[in-house]
Amino acid sequence: MTVRATASHTAIVPPPAELHPTLCKVTEKLARELANPTSCAPDWSDTEWTMARAVAAVHGISPLLSRSLQWQGPIGWTRFLGDQRAHTAARHLRIQALLGSIDQTAREAGVAATALKGAALHDLGLYAAGDRPMADIDLLVRPADVERMAALLVSLGYRQSGVTWKERIFTAVDDHAPAAFGEHSNNNLKIELHERICERLPWRLTDASEFIFPQRPRPGLNGYPSNGSLMRHLLLHAAGSMAFQGLRILQLHDIALLSTRMSASDWNEIAASDSPDARLWWAYPPLELMSRYYPSRVPGRILAALSDDCSYILRALAARKSLVEVSHSYLWVRAFPGIEWSQSIPDCLAYAASRVRPNAGHMAQRTYVATTQAWAKQGEWSRMSQGRRIFRWLASRQTRPAVMHAISAAFAHVE
Repeated sequence: MTVRATASHTAIVPPPAELHPTLCKVTEKLARELANPTSCAPDWSDTEWTMARAVAAVHGISPLLSRSLQWQGPIGWTRFLGDQRAHTAARHLRIQALLGSIDQTAREAGVAATALKGAALHDLGLYAAGDRPMADIDLLVRPADVERMAALLVSLGYRQSGVTWKERIFTAVDDHAPAAFGEHSNNNLKIELHERICERLPWRLTDASEFIFPQRPRPGLNGYPSNGSLMRHLLLHAAGSMAFQGLRILQLHDIALLSTRMSASDWNEIAASDSPDARLWWAYPPLELMSRYYPSRVPGRILAALSDDCSYILRALAARKSLVEVSHSYLWVRAFPGIEWSQSIPDCLAYAASRVRPNAGHMAQRTYVATTQAWAKQGEWSRMSQGRRIFRWLASRQTRPAVMHAISAAFAHVE
């Protein structure tokens, strides 16, 4: 077992071999309760209820469960969900205020941007304040406007604190450490500035930028061109998350809610394409997984068309994998996660080689994560050399640091 010391007490975390089946059980139950609430509370042990807090937190569904569950569970569980909803609602007010400042500043400077994902879902009225956590604000600008928007963010009291192949990361000048577990109203507001919308699947970049940014944007913050455009982005983001076992239940819920607002023309943006290069070969796995929990949300013709566009290997393997196996609930480090998303044998080999011998960019990103993320700071895995990682992985089954951090934090905060 693992022992985590806190300021108030010592938390005893069960060994990984015991955690894994509990993670699977709890994740599946909470996902189904969110999609189709029942009236019967699960008969769980204290350990399972603690694990439920970890699962709800890492999957971003604590506020939603506080409103949708038709049973209460233990007092500590109910209080935890209520507190998470209150913190999310308070944080939402701060996010809305910051979005307003960005919009006004960008309009005055003549810079157009698109507010992405969570901000757009709130604007559509799919979520009320307090329903949906937002870890950061995502903005998309044209490449020609990146430097101007970066300067505008600096003028609002932000500084560029990091850069990845996907975005530039801006944090407040008076940045401080986040809460140890779950949502907190005082956690820093982070801004991620994108000049393109893309995901690695798993090696090649899949870019959807041309479908996301409006054709005739106005200065300030803009919405997506259509619900179909937003759905395309949500599906691509979910696909990228699934490939690297980073999916959250919240992402499936986003897709399910948006599907209720999709018109026939919106769905045609997803499935109808005469060009092979424009077909969404990656869209079927996340839609199929969502449909397991939210049936009848996607027209049958759409699923059939996307299934045809998806390779046989990816389609078959995706259908066999559980939510746990593609999400933050998966406990184990895999050597070649998402290799089934490769579109050719050369891509497959290139991806495998990149996992064995990462390039300088990947190593720089690993260093950035190890120095900025709380979960990466607390374990040695994130700071290990590639050679030591390979040796450790071959010698014994390794747990994922981010998952174990969430579990340990949940046990440390048991009342």
